[in-house]
Amino acid sequence: MSKIEQASRFNGQLRDTILLNRIWDVIVIGGGPAGMTAAGRAAERGRSVLLLEKNPTLGKKLLISGGGRCNFTNNKNDLRTMLSKYKESDKFLFSAFSQFGVADTIKFFNDRGMETKEEEGGRMFPISDNSKSVLNVLVKYMKKGDVNVLNNAEVAGISINKSTEQVIITFADKSEVRAKSCVVAFGGTSHPETGSTGEGFKWLKKLGHKIIEDDASLVPIALKDTWVKDLAGIALDNIKLTSFRDNVKQKAYKGKLLFTHVGISGPTVLNMSREVGELLPGAKNVVLMLDLFPTEDSGAIMKKLQAILIGQSNKKIKNTLSSLVPSGLVEPLLMIAEIDGETPNHSVRSEQRKSLVSLFKSIPLHVAGLLGKEKAIVSSGGVSLEQVNFKTMQSRIVPQIYLVGDVLNIDRPSGGYSLQLCWTTGYVAGNNC
Repeated sequence: MSKIEQASRFNGQLRDTILLNRIWDVIVIGGGPAGMTAAGRAAERGRSVLLLEKNPTLGKKLLISGGGRCNFTNNKNDLRTMLSKYKESDKFLFSAFSQFGVADTIKFFNDRGMETKEEEGGRMFPISDNSKSVLNVLVKYMKKGDVNVLNNAEVAGISINKSTEQVIITFADKSEVRAKSCVVAFGGTSHPETGSTGEGFKWLKKLGHKIIEDDASLVPIALKDTWVKDLAGIALDNIKLTSFRDNVKQKAYKGKLLFTHVGISGPTVLNMSREVGELLPGAKNVVLMLDLFPTEDSGAIMKKLQAILIGQSNKKIKNTLSSLVPSGLVEPLLMIAEIDGETPNHSVRSEQRKSLVSLFKSIPLHVAGLLGKEKAIVSSGGVSLEQVNFKTMQSRIVPQIYLVGDVLNIDRPSGGYSLQLCWTTGYVAGNNC
């Protein structure tokens, strides 16, 4: 890549010699997945491209996605099925996903040397289980097109020169750089430590865009139950969580769960967090019932429990239950069921067995609240979709501006859908700017 990327400081000499004396075809604001994809595609088409990144390095948020493994898409090749995951946004996204969809994404990375694998629920990962593999592909893609990258570039505003119709990017020190078009890819407000602080929405609003108030969309859930802190790091597969508001059943979700120091996270929890947040205002209590065996009824579980207790009749109950549930859950379950862990299996009474089976099907988790935006995987909110032409990702308000990724007001679940939105909108923007 150019010498610009090697600059560790955004100094005046570099601005004067490289930036201010040139009108770029395309300037991309934001070195995340959508921005890098847009920059690479525009350069591949022969455009002169400058990418501005406020961090010292590219892809800071990308590197922490999927716990550092990078769930880069979800293998749902049927267009309608894929779009249904974006809820009411699906009608807007049809054109963009028709141009660059899931199969295109997988082929893009495979063709550039990144082997991939599919896991539960269609989630796709690099076979290396390392998000750096994804970042390396994008960096090489931009390098091949001779994209110029400037790190530590703190943008302070965007405006349009009415006489030349050029985009003017203003930096924090009041200096400027110009382009014929600009791809806005500064992200939403999740994980602000990565640079996604949301100040760019003020620039877009000033240009006439309608901004839907952004909020945390996929976040962990904090619990009142103090015993969960001892379970931090324990993951459960194939569970069911059912939400209750003031003892009234709401909605059920199935999938994976991860205990944290303050509550629960994992794909299932993240995907239900928004709905849980909507249940909290005015409620006396919001409880999530955890079913460890959603595919089995109580009778089947009781048979398993009895077989274990009889087969290991002289052992203590605390040393036996791990045959059925993760060992970390044994002590909390016995505590909730009010059963002494020292009790020999042959002395566990019938009502105690029933209590345990009931708990296996419905462990109460009392919701304290949602964790803040700093813990969010993605944020909702952003530019109103009615103001975007999804055939090109061009703003209908300011035609020199292209809007991609988390800048858009699109709600989506965990499981690779957020990054697929970045690849799709970034590619389409880069193909048209």
